[in-house]
Amino acid sequence: MNIIQTALLKLSSGEAMAFPTETVYGLGADCTNDSAVQKIFTLKGRPAFNPLIIHVSDIHMAFKYGEFNDTARTLANKFWPGPLTIVVPLNKNAKISSYVTAGLDTIAIRCPNHPVALDLLQQYNVPIAAPSANISGYVSPTKYEHVHDEFGDKVFIVPGDQSCIGLESTIVDCSVTDVAILRPGFITKENIETILNMPLTEKTSSEVIKAPGQFKLHYSPKLPVRLNVTNVHPNEALLNFGQNALTADISLNLSPQGNLDEAATNLFDYLRKLDKHPNITGIAVSPIPCEKIGVAINERLDRAASK
Repeated sequence: MNIIQTALLKLSSGEAMAFPTETVYGLGADCTNDSAVQKIFTLKGRPAFNPLIIHVSDIHMAFKYGEFNDTARTLANKFWPGPLTIVVPLNKNAKISSYVTAGLDTIAIRCPNHPVALDLLQQYNVPIAAPSANISGYVSPTKYEHVHDEFGDKVFIVPGDQSCIGLESTIVDCSVTDVAILRPGFITKENIETILNMPLTEKTSSEVIKAPGQFKLHYSPKLPVRLNVTNVHPNEALLNFGQNALTADISLNLSPQGNLDEAATNLFDYLRKLDKHPNITGIAVSPIPCEKIGVAINERLDRAASK
């Protein structure tokens, strides 16, 4: 039995399993199986009121679970498969676990652009509910070993290369009249506004949690994180970006050339590496431009630094 067949058997048996995507590794289960979906929440220590994203093989599978208006269809046709999650009203005829939606009447759907993930979805022919494959609140996993560090042998892991994007998908809420970004990602607000030819609104913290990644404390290493530093304190590790005068005994540079895409790919991996380093009391992060995918990088770092 090959790895994909083993993963399919885990899914059909009501087990959770981990698999690679282009954004981060996901911890997946059959979205129609209550007990399977509950295992995701138990393994992660995830609050039950935090809904999950379902992953589909194509837009036709998505239509069985969500009600897509013209705006949602336009975005799906343009950006799928890819790192965009679309929140739409739940199809009332969809056979889906209420744990996936946290009891809401909306659902978050994505079609990943990764050969392993698409192979799984096409063969299983049922959407896979999957948040990031890590303990809730900790730094997201972008490598096989990250997932293994979190769960050991408790979870079957489909191996793959490092996630090439390295940040979770952009989330757009198309269930409301004023289309809004719920979580920034590789596909930027400007990308979406150009396609829709309309401005997007910003999600406020007082709104109902419709999708993952909206808690203030998230993506957090165990060590305290200090942002936009101009100097590094004794016993701090440095997470650097580009060329500057900052130095430290322990240092990793997200992109010495100042490439934001490279920085995004390395962000979670480097945070994990520095978090494990002995004799370090904190992580100091150099300024990173807040443009393009840098908006998403800074959003993740803001949450990582919240205590």
